[in-house]
Formats: sequence, C-alpha cells, structure tokens
Amino acid sequence: MFEEYMAGWMFLALSILLMVGFPVTFTLLGVSLFFAWLGPGVEFLDLMPMRIWGVMDNVVLIAVPLFIFMGVTLERSGMAEELLETMGMLFGRLRGGLAISVVAVGALLGASTGIVGATVVTMGLLSVPTMLRYGYDKRLATGTVAASGTLGQIIPPSVVLVLLGTIVQVPVGDLFMGAVFPGLLLCGLYTVYILVLVWFRPHMGPALSLDDAGLDRRQFLIRVSRALVPPMVLMLAVLGSIFAGVASPTEAAAVGAVGAVGLTALNHKFSWRMLQEVMTTTTRLTCMVFIILVGAAAFGLVFRELDGDDLVRQFLMWVAEHYSKWTVLAIVMGLIFLVGFLLDFIEICFIHVPVLAPIMVEFGFDPLWFSILLAVNLQTSFLTPPFGFSLFYLKAVTPPGVTSGDIYRGIIPFVLLQVLGLGICIFWPELITWLPQVMYTK
Repeated sequence: MFEEYMAGWMFLALSILLMVGFPVTFTLLGVSLFFAWLGPGVEFLDLMPMRIWGVMDNVVLIAVPLFIFMGVTLERSGMAEELLETMGMLFGRLRGGLAISVVAVGALLGASTGIVGATVVTMGLLSVPTMLRYGYDKRLATGTVAASGTLGQIIPPSVVLVLLGTIVQVPVGDLFMGAVFPGLLLCGLYTVYILVLVWFRPHMGPALSLDDAGLDRRQFLIRVSRALVPPMVLMLAVLGSIFAGVASPTEAAAVGAVGAVGLTALNHKFSWRMLQEVMTTTTRLTCMVFIILVGAAAFGLVFRELDGDDLVRQFLMWVAEHYSKWTVLAIVMGLIFLVGFLLDFIEICFIHVPVLAPIMVEFGFDPLWFSILLAVNLQTSFLTPPFGFSLFYLKAVTPPGVTSGDIYRGIIPFVLLQVLGLGICIFWPELITWLPQVMYTK
C-alpha cells in the first residue's frame, strides 16, 4: 500500500515539513531526492538537471526580474507618497474618503509596481497614522491598507500572472488582459464596502473639512496631474504595448524597468547608491523566486514519476462522476484558499498549480479563465493568518497603539470580499474572457 500511494505520502511529508517551518526550497529538494531514492532509484535523478534547465531556459521568465526591478525602483521614486497625499486631498471630503484614496492608490501602485511588500509598507507608514489622526477606526484603516496592497497580485502587470502563464501554458499577454476587469471588480467591491460601512457608522471614517484637506483649486489640478500622469504613462507604455501586440511581456517589462528609472530621475530621487540598493533587492527577490522554482521542478518530476498526477486525477474523476465538474472546481478553489493560510503564492504556484491545472483543463475548463480564478484566489494568501505576509508587513510599520488583533479583525471583511469577487468571476466568466476575445477579433 505504501508503494501504491507513495505520491500521496510524498505530498503529506512535504506538507508536514513546511508546516513545521523548514525552508521551502530545501524541503522541496530534500523530499524529492528521498522519494526518488525510495521509488524509481537514484538513476532517475539523471533527468533532474535537464528538467531544471528546461524551466530556467524559458524566455518568458525573464519578465520576472524586470518587473521586480520596476516595482522596487518605483517604490524608491517617491511616487507612492505623492499619490497618497494627492488622493487623500481628492477624496478626503467624503466619509471614508481617506480609505477610498488608499484603495485607488493601491490599484495604481499595483498597476505600476506589483510588489506587495513595498506597497503595504509604504501605505502603512503614510496612511495608517493619517487615518488614525483624523479619527478613523483602527480596523478599517489597517484592513483597507492590507487589502489594497495586495491588488498588485491581480492588476497587471503582475509577477503571479507571469508565473501562472508559464505553468499553465497560457500567453502572459492574455492573462494580463483577462485580469483587468477582475482587478477593477475588487477595487469596486472595496470601495462600495467602505461607503456602506461609513454610511451606517459615520464615526468609523469621518470626512475631512475643506481646510483640513488643504485644497487650492488651481494648485490642486496641477498636483493631481503631476501625481497621476507619470504612473499612467508608465502603465500605458507597459500594458498598452502588450495589448496592442507591439511587444511581448518580456520586452514590455524591459520598457517598464527603463521607465521606472526615468520617473525616479524626474522626481530627483535617482542616485548610484539607490540603483545599487534596487539591484541588490531585485537580485534577492529574483533568487528567492527561482530557487523555489528549481525545487518545485524537482518535486514535480518525482511526483509525476510516482504517478501522483494519476492519483489526483482519479480522485477528481470520482468526484465529477458522482457530483459534477463544478463540485471539482469548488474543491480545487477551496483547497487553494485553505493552503493559502500556510503557504504564500509562489509556493502554491509551483507546488499545487502544476498538478491541478492540467486536470482542470481536461475537465473542459478554459485555462485562461481558470488561471485568473487562481490569481484572484491567491490574493487571499497575503491576508489570511497565521502566515499572511501583508499582515506582517503592516504590523511592522503601524503605530504602537495598533495591535495584531486590530489588523486581523480589520482584514476579515476584505477576505470575504475577495471570496465574493472570486464567486462573481466564476458565475460571470465573460468578466475574464471578454477583453482577450475583443482584442483578438480586432
């Protein structure tokens, strides 16, 4: 029985070791080597270098370090601070206006940087103290910042979409187009929730007076233009070139990297020291992504050799026969959501998606649609305790009066809104598929 279900034992061993706290990469490689020795034998490991090289030779993955470089550079450019101040002035006179401005800035930064940690830390440092000073509820302030900071995972250009595209074998440009409306949907759900909440509980998000906002009509228009035009131009340069078919995602990522350096220079924040720090951070983040990718490639190779794919396929086929393929989709989405409590999106992409995605395509689900559902679902992994990274980032920069309990209670409504957004995307697939179809029919 052990040999028949060795793939299941392999996955169980991996899950236990990860939950205990062992490093992801070494766990993936160690478990793979051990079960390869138990199962097909050490000769089988001769295939592993070829498998790893095949993954690393993927040209599309060059976009990952380029998008990371673009995001880290923009985080140092001062653009986020200017956006937050300007949007706060624009929406501050509304109830909950500061929270709405955080959602707007989160969307803009997500479309410009896509780096969750940098976005959450920047908005947490600047927005949370300001909202608390004007009487905002701690839960609303922290929940809005944490949730808005994760929008970069679904709003293109997004690193997670690049990874999903290479794993599920869907063109990354199609994923970028398919993710536009789901990203806007989440922004809309967040905004509607804030407006409804402060309508019934005005004390949770009081409006600022005109004097407090410091508005001057002529200067304000100039400031809005100065804050919005640069990131919008960068977004159009990156996404517009992809959507128009002028550039591949990798080429567009290079354009974005150069554009980010240019914006930093325009804001007088460029220096050789800054560039060195950005390149160091980019190298570290890229190495983290790719070393996990190497471990996941080894794990996937051994898992398939042990007939792990067949084991999962047989279970899901049994579910489909006794219930329906939509029950299978619900089980898969529920599994990804639950695993998100323990693992981050990179680990889920490399461990679970390669196993589940081909099977879901066999059931007749559109791979583009399914990939975007995964991306929306993976956003929750940043907000769900105990290992929600947005929660850690935010707690590290919030004032002393804000407790972890405030942050955890604050993110609950936004996690539910993300699940609601996922449900809307499931029941209304045109939200994902319409834009790619329109772009291809032109």
